[in-house]
Amino acid sequence: MNDIRHTILWVIFGFSMVLLWDRWQLHNGHKATFFPVPSAVTAPPPATGAASAGATGAASVPVPSAAVATAVPGAVPDQPAAPAVRERVEVRTDLYRLVFDSEGGSLVQAELLKHVDMADKTRNFRLLDASPQRVYVAQTGLVGGSFPTHKTVMTVVPGPRVLEEGEDEISVRFESPIHNGVKLVKTWTLRRGAYDIAVRHEVLNTGSVAVSPQLYLQLVRDGNKPPGESSFYSTFTGPAVYTEAKKYQKIEFKDIENGKVDIPKSASDGYVAIAQHYFATAWLLADGVQREPFTRKVDSNLYSVGMLTPLGSIAPGASRAVDARLFAGPQVETMLEKLSPGLELVKDYGWLTILAKPLYWLLDQLHKMLNNWGWSIVGLVLLLKVAFYWLNAKAYASMAKMKALNPRITEMRERLKDKPQQMQQEMMRIYREEKANPMGGCLPIVLQIPVFIALYWVLLSSVEMRNAPWIGWISDLSTPDPFFILPLLMTASSLLQTALNPAPPDPMQAKMMWFMPLIFSVMFFFFPAGLVLYWLTNNILSIAQQWIINTRMGVPPQFNLPKFR
Repeated sequence: MNDIRHTILWVIFGFSMVLLWDRWQLHNGHKATFFPVPSAVTAPPPATGAASAGATGAASVPVPSAAVATAVPGAVPDQPAAPAVRERVEVRTDLYRLVFDSEGGSLVQAELLKHVDMADKTRNFRLLDASPQRVYVAQTGLVGGSFPTHKTVMTVVPGPRVLEEGEDEISVRFESPIHNGVKLVKTWTLRRGAYDIAVRHEVLNTGSVAVSPQLYLQLVRDGNKPPGESSFYSTFTGPAVYTEAKKYQKIEFKDIENGKVDIPKSASDGYVAIAQHYFATAWLLADGVQREPFTRKVDSNLYSVGMLTPLGSIAPGASRAVDARLFAGPQVETMLEKLSPGLELVKDYGWLTILAKPLYWLLDQLHKMLNNWGWSIVGLVLLLKVAFYWLNAKAYASMAKMKALNPRITEMRERLKDKPQQMQQEMMRIYREEKANPMGGCLPIVLQIPVFIALYWVLLSSVEMRNAPWIGWISDLSTPDPFFILPLLMTASSLLQTALNPAPPDPMQAKMMWFMPLIFSVMFFFFPAGLVLYWLTNNILSIAQQWIINTRMGVPPQFNLPKFR
């Protein structure tokens, strides 16, 4: 019974190492060894229109079987006109530097002016891009006939390209040539202080017969991990689909590759997105607008996620307009919640979301008061320690009692080492007489583990930590401590905790209990400073509480130093 507590700690340690190994496997593109992700049931792929792809991310678009890309009978032939010249259009606001391509009126580059690049902090962070190195673009167009698509070269309507002081919004307008009697006018409108871009699609039927096109909205991205990601922890990069029926569904690029994607065929709510660490893009439609989500392999290592929405029948001379929004920005949870139901889920906390969301809310409230994310982390850990004070007090009181009994238990084990059955009976008698519970020091701590794991994911996922300073040498809580001061202090505090705990009677177990904090500490040397700060603060507060309780119970703090002989 005296070894039960140590056995539980070993189980927790072993389970943690298994989880870390699985995350390492996933990070390197292998299947998880112990906890594989179940594959979704493969849905039959929809019929497709003409597929074309290239370095600029031209993507094939799934087309419902009813929408065959043929000319509409009786339509007026396209009127000859001077072909539009393909060009790039740069637009700048307080938050963005955007580049549009007149081929399709697509968004092919997005720099976030409030966020610097982690590899080169002299440059802005580039979320969207179409270059030989990477492809990540937002495209729209029409299917259901020979209509304008993201491959149609459009005319750019002249207008301002910089959001000046005192102005609240700026627009960029693209007009397609008439294809099969249909003209598409696409207007992108950017507002000051907003990461959601309004995109209005106006479809004009200039022909002599009714047409029934469908509008597609898609994001096209290569399957590479974002540059600069740590090898010591892994975060999700890939498409996601949200509907009220199936909630938030993450989709691995390899599942698209293998045709193992199971998403709703139609919905009247939700969004499609591509998420990565700290940032995301998403196409949003108003609730009630019918849509058909889809995923698609476009080319080698090039994938798309999007949705089709029917426009209904458009009579000759009539027009139809559809308003959409493109979110392209940081995963600020409070902002995402206001934009669309469920959009905050692109900031993925996994199965601990129910605990992580209130922890993030509390962290955000502390930041409003302290105006420093580092001190907000310290304050949050302090509040959690206060909340769990009595639970921890029971654990440390039980440890203190076990520590007081340790010399007596050690002497008894040595005396009865050749009589294991009598040793067990004697041990149980001592616990009964002294009213000691070997499990009492473990259970209260085990109950708190999910809370602290949830806090780990909050700190790892929150873009607010990115480039956020704390004090002195810590200028970015999302990157490792440049001088390794916090990891060294955390290692020292972990070893001090081990010294304060009752030593296991078994010498081999006692030695291994000293190796555990050292093994964990190695990983923390490469973890973001914000995570190490949280763990260090937790260790210091735990040591202080344990020291006080031991002193009150008449068990003065003694350091059980290892004997490596």
